[in-house]
Amino acid sequence: MRARTVVVILLVAIGLGLLTGRFVLPARSAPITRAVTPGAVTSSPGNGSDAPKPAGGPMTGRHLLAAAEFRKAGFPKHIYMRDRFGDGRYANEACTGEKTLGETLGGSDSYFRGLMTTRDADSSDPTLAMNIEDQVAREVAADAHSPALAQNFTERLLLEEVPCQNEPATHWVYGPTHTIDVAPSITASWLGYYNGDLNTTGTAPRGKEPCGGIAILWNGSHYGVLEVDACLDTAAMTRIVRAAVTQL
Repeated sequence: MRARTVVVILLVAIGLGLLTGRFVLPARSAPITRAVTPGAVTSSPGNGSDAPKPAGGPMTGRHLLAAAEFRKAGFPKHIYMRDRFGDGRYANEACTGEKTLGETLGGSDSYFRGLMTTRDADSSDPTLAMNIEDQVAREVAADAHSPALAQNFTERLLLEEVPCQNEPATHWVYGPTHTIDVAPSITASWLGYYNGDLNTTGTAPRGKEPCGGIAILWNGSHYGVLEVDACLDTAAMTRIVRAAVTQL
């Protein structure tokens, strides 16, 4: 504001003060705020970082979830990591059926990462622990070669899991769908796991925390499925899934 204008405003304020018995000064302008998309990751003030950009190009091991993310989420045990490349099963045979990504989508080979608390892996698939109780998580991810196709694949994969939200009483069941929007074309949907003891009505119980779950991930031309066998609650699942889709 120019000095002459400031002087005029102050003179008017003083004049009003003389007439009314008090001085009236111009109101402060409202602070400028940035619009934030719900669920999106924003940069910390002053760090100069931008929102992550959608992925593109070939998949590599660096796009998969690291064991360190589980330590950050409070998982106490040491985690061993096993990777492989090819096709293979995903999802849960007791609900959606045991299939491979190739059978479901007809896509190319995928990267598999198993996170477990043991070195004893299944002889037919090193990303699977010999004992399911030792499995922490397992991620399957691939490059669809275009964001549009990757989005289509994730929508189809999510539709496969939705029926598992309604199962006969005493059968394990998934809870409601949670969506995490990190940035445009970087999003994930996850469903919490509830065992049959908590399923008395055919759906997940209200007010109860999940015990792990499954997430469908989309980041640019990359897509994936993350199964979390560790018994993580809502806050921990949200943290892990956000980390996975951002890394993807």
